[in-house]
Amino acid sequence: MRPRRRDDCNPAKNDSMKQRALQILWPAFLMAGVLEMLVFAVVDPAELHWFGGPAIDWPRQAIYSVTFLIFWMLISTAGALTALLSTPDSETASGAKGRGWPG
Repeated sequence: MRPRRRDDCNPAKNDSMKQRALQILWPAFLMAGVLEMLVFAVVDPAELHWFGGPAIDWPRQAIYSVTFLIFWMLISTAGALTALLSTPDSETASGAKGRGWPG
């Protein structure tokens, strides 16, 4: 069990973290849906193959679900990295002032 830090009990910090997570996850959810519609408007899930090998023998709904989750994960990761890189040094998780970008 990890020791409790002072930040764990701060409701304002927890609300800020929840808000930031929702700011990343909600647009990523919407864009994953749009991307899936665009991809499957062109690609038939029944004709997908494993890297040139045998066809994927999954039901269509499973293929739609897995690809949606993959798209959502990738777009969320891109959004989280963008939020992390655009965060000022004073708001980083460690709280220590970093060197910043060279220049």
